[in-house]
Amino acid sequence: MSYCREEGKDRIIFVTKEDHEAPSNAELIAEDPDDPYEEHGLILPSGDINWNCPCLGGMASGPCGEQFKSAFSCFHYSKEELKGSDCLDQFRGMQECMQRYPELYPQEDEKEGASTDGPPETEPAAPTSAPTQDSAPVPASAPDSPSSSKDTPPTDRPANS
Repeated sequence: MSYCREEGKDRIIFVTKEDHEAPSNAELIAEDPDDPYEEHGLILPSGDINWNCPCLGGMASGPCGEQFKSAFSCFHYSKEELKGSDCLDQFRGMQECMQRYPELYPQEDEKEGASTDGPPETEPAAPTSAPTQDSAPVPASAPDSPSSSKDTPPTDRPANS
């Protein structure tokens, strides 16, 4: 015998084997592409911004939501050659608002550490393993070290080793 019960916000439906054997009579309703409440990503089919998109991470709400919306709208609709160059005042307003709430909007330089002339404080120390035949020890602060630049090969190694 099938039955249903509610547990808080959840609804639990128990069905029998016989219920599953019968063909479904559910009707699928085609989605309306113009439904503004349906999630379509950041930009709605009309070209407007979907402020409910989870991709915004809640930036459109909160204490600086209006400043974010103003700056993002300006950028989205900008017709300037350098897109968004006409939006500096809106982005400045958003930045000033975010600086008033550092616990909600941490600054990037705070995440990376206060030091600007060395590696971030959170960077791991140089490996302590002994050098191999094909490698030479490189100090962690060396500008050409593999940990600071993966695309630039070291310059102090012989060409044919």
